[in-house]
Amino acid sequence: MKIALPSHNHNVDDHFGHCEYFTVLTIDNKQITAEENVQSTQGCGCKSNIVGTLSEMGVTFMLAGNIGSGAINVLNSHGIQVVRGCSGDVSAVAEQWLAGNVTDSGLVCHQHEQECQH
Repeated sequence: MKIALPSHNHNVDDHFGHCEYFTVLTIDNKQITAEENVQSTQGCGCKSNIVGTLSEMGVTFMLAGNIGSGAINVLNSHGIQVVRGCSGDVSAVAEQWLAGNVTDSGLVCHQHEQECQH
């Protein structure tokens, strides 16, 4: 399984649509076995091609901080489930999620909703 986290300085970025890069972690038997960084494109939110790229890489979960409903819809349409409300070091967040200690906050960022209606 592969998971992605919108990142800045190896921390979960507070806003999916403005992250510096995505940390993609390969998980095997609930252990992180590989890590790679995927550069985000200009406008890396719901209007970019980053979701297709992540989907082609095999990403099935996005552990994000703040994220709008448009981006969630695009991610979901590519088979990527979203867990909102994450923060901190990407490896620590991933480990906590794998241990079952991270759940979706249910909160949606409304800052860019007008731009990302799908």
